[in-house]
Amino acid sequence: MSSVEVRTHTALHVLKGAVVKVLGEGAKWTASVYVDGNHGRLTVKFDRKPSPEEVAEIERLANEKVKENVPVQVYELPREEVEERFGEDMYDLFPVPPEVRTLRVVVIEGWNVNACKEEHTKTTGEIGEIKIQKVRFRRSKELLEISFDVL
Repeated sequence: MSSVEVRTHTALHVLKGAVVKVLGEGAKWTASVYVDGNHGRLTVKFDRKPSPEEVAEIERLANEKVKENVPVQVYELPREEVEERFGEDMYDLFPVPPEVRTLRVVVIEGWNVNACKEEHTKTTGEIGEIKIQKVRFRRSKELLEISFDVL
């Protein structure tokens, strides 16, 4: 994975934290993620299209977290220990196969916890600016897609 993709992938976690802060717990389940160079897309289960003000607030909070330059911690632990420590919230809508006994969990303290096997930056400050490019709500599937670039 290129260093640009590592930054973009870490940005997904920061953006997800901002989405939950602005839109609430109803937006906590990730349906899919996509990374291509400095472009990424976060798709969460949600029941409406957010207002332009909410989208601006998501971007503002995400970039504030980047500027705080907080540690991005990665734990590799037995599945039982991870589940006991972090609970259901670390999972997404796409399940981790039951045969996977050791999980990598990415933690941005007080912001985002997710099981994730990808590489990440050591701190949020290494990401660079997050710019939301497009928000699309797919009503039939109740999916909110947030496309962004890392600058």
